[in-house]
Amino acid sequence: MPTKDTTAGGDPFDAIIDAPFDAALSERYLVYALSTITARSLPDLRDGLKPVHRRLLWAMRQLKLNPTDAFKKSARVVGDVIGKYHPHGDASVYDAMVRLAQDFALRYPLVEGQGNFGNIDGDNAAAYRYTEARLTRTALRLMEGLDEGTVDFIPTYNGEEQEPEIFPGLFPNLLANGASGIAVGMATNIPSHNVAEIVDATLAVIDQPAIEHAKLMELFHGPDFATGGLVVDSPAAIAHAYEIGRGSFRVRGRFHAAEGRSDADREAGIERLGGGQWQLVISEIPYQVQKGKLIEQIAGLIADKKLPILEDVRDESDEAIRIVLVPRSRNIEPELLKESIYKLTDMEVRFGLNLNVLDATRTPMVLGLKELLEHWIISQIDILQRRSRHRLDQIARRLELVEGYIIAFLNLDRVIAIIRTEDEPKPVLMAEFELTDRQAEAILNMRLRSLRKLEEMELRREQEALLKERGELQELLDDPRKQKRRLKRDLVRLRKEYAENTVLGRRRTTIAEAAPAVEFNMDSMIEREPLTIILSQKGWIKAARGHVELNGDFKFKEGDGPAFALHGQTTDKLIIATDQGRFFTLRCDRLPGARGFGEPVRAMLDLEPEAQIVAALLYRADSLLLLASSSGKGFAAKMSDLLAETRKGRQVVNVKDGKLAVVRPMLPEHDHIAVTGDNRKLVVFNRDELPVMERGQGVQLQRYRDGGLADAVSFRLEEGLSWKMGGKGDRTRTETEMWQWKVARGGTGRMPPQGFPRDNKFD
Repeated sequence: MPTKDTTAGGDPFDAIIDAPFDAALSERYLVYALSTITARSLPDLRDGLKPVHRRLLWAMRQLKLNPTDAFKKSARVVGDVIGKYHPHGDASVYDAMVRLAQDFALRYPLVEGQGNFGNIDGDNAAAYRYTEARLTRTALRLMEGLDEGTVDFIPTYNGEEQEPEIFPGLFPNLLANGASGIAVGMATNIPSHNVAEIVDATLAVIDQPAIEHAKLMELFHGPDFATGGLVVDSPAAIAHAYEIGRGSFRVRGRFHAAEGRSDADREAGIERLGGGQWQLVISEIPYQVQKGKLIEQIAGLIADKKLPILEDVRDESDEAIRIVLVPRSRNIEPELLKESIYKLTDMEVRFGLNLNVLDATRTPMVLGLKELLEHWIISQIDILQRRSRHRLDQIARRLELVEGYIIAFLNLDRVIAIIRTEDEPKPVLMAEFELTDRQAEAILNMRLRSLRKLEEMELRREQEALLKERGELQELLDDPRKQKRRLKRDLVRLRKEYAENTVLGRRRTTIAEAAPAVEFNMDSMIEREPLTIILSQKGWIKAARGHVELNGDFKFKEGDGPAFALHGQTTDKLIIATDQGRFFTLRCDRLPGARGFGEPVRAMLDLEPEAQIVAALLYRADSLLLLASSSGKGFAAKMSDLLAETRKGRQVVNVKDGKLAVVRPMLPEHDHIAVTGDNRKLVVFNRDELPVMERGQGVQLQRYRDGGLADAVSFRLEEGLSWKMGGKGDRTRTETEMWQWKVARGGTGRMPPQGFPRDNKFD
């Protein structure tokens, strides 16, 4: 068996380089980051494409998939792309191709698909073996001039093929179709825009290089999404975003009815039914929002009773979107229902603007609108110059041949004689008539049918036309003003193809600042019904319909029992406090029913694993709570400051040295605070000494040598301090003579009155 020769290549361990790990990591990560930024995620300013899209279109062009030719299987295209130009996964390449074909994803599709290429519901495209594709006319516009020396061609990854560095076409694809991508340390997000407006803004920059941004925005109005909709931000906000290249837009779907009693109803999306009934119709949804997901959101609002003014939602879409919303009552204001849908669903979303692109030197930068147009104009002028120089070279080569042909016609008899008599006629012709090698070779290759008199006249006309064209091209290259005029002429011609009165060029997205939102309170939409809320010792919660006895026989899991029970309404909010000092809010209309054991609170809220619930009470916005920790510190807090309708809740009491022990309502007429400790000492002080705070530790209510705070309560001094007595029944005792326990806040206090509970609790 042959053995591997290790001496020829040397010891492989000799190739190991001893380098610090952080330096090696940063160096390699930088290479990866640059590759991701420049060759994957950010579009090129000049053609608005990423490499995968450019290679897709180039491969389709090589396969001659023109709009007038037959479709070819998508699998054939994907195979050519990953085999010749883009050695990555077939799924990523096909996904990119699908997006280029979706008219709801691209404002001006670059691929025409045949078969299932997905839909706005969010359904995926069929596998590439089932679909077919070809280029669109817009794609051809983008690739115009590839054979005219306008761009450089670079080797593919294996050096076997050539691919264009960029596409030279005049179609402004970057702004027209937009782009999005996440690189390393940066990202890009560019919406689509209307080609006619892009051209108008570009012409304005060419004519007035010093044009102000505000004037530019009078021509360039903002995004024009493939799915239509409305951009409802103010003109000033939109203009500022395009000035600095960063910002965001509020994008809404559109309510519009195909039929209605009046134009106002149709524009508002209101369809009037018999008997005063009506329904709303959604005809357009925001860009990148899946129709199926939106309908699920609306249906979820109905099922969870979060939008009680809505009765039903129906999807009656075919090729056009038609989502019908049925109100619960004909007396509901349509604008109220609209604002509710905007607020609670993806009928209103935010689209971020980040004009981060690669310039001609492959450098990433965030550009404002005017800067971006200036860079694009420079690139198109460069393409125009390269096309002109390429054409001049072609003219020079053709003129060389035409001049040789004319010399041959003027000396036809002698040329024929040389060809007939000389063994090597080519050098003789070159010497006698001062011809170049190409001219002599062309004369020798002439056919006999070309020797007619008419051919000579055509050659002279061709020579005159070429000389005239050469002069015009040379003037064009020598005069920057003529170059700008030529670019403007070409842009005007392009604009006619995508004018506002064409199907493809018509603006789809309306730019109009939204009217002030209709003020509404979600609580007012909830049907008010009585509830009995039960929270168990182990944290299971449920709500029984109606007000039942709080000490009733409720069902609990084995080993569990009641902890809190209170009467409320479906319109109420339940405040839950834990011994960690964190407060949570639950809407009572969303509490589980009383059948069974209910649901664990921990499934609804993000409670700390070791946290214990110490209080559950109904929210009253104008109420004050007395909050005290076991360390003896406390403060008063407004209930409105405790509200936090998120799973994480709100940290209110800082319990460094103990736990939250007391959460009690404070009535307005209460003027004193009573505090008792584990050491069985009682202290009473004025309520004015207790600060009102939003959060924190609070102040020292009572000092202890041993133990901590047991309980605290507010009361009215004139009425005395009451506490529950032990034994059977629900007896209370009231002590009116409290002067001997009244001291300044923070005192140690003295033993409580005789008969005070042994657990040192007031209830």
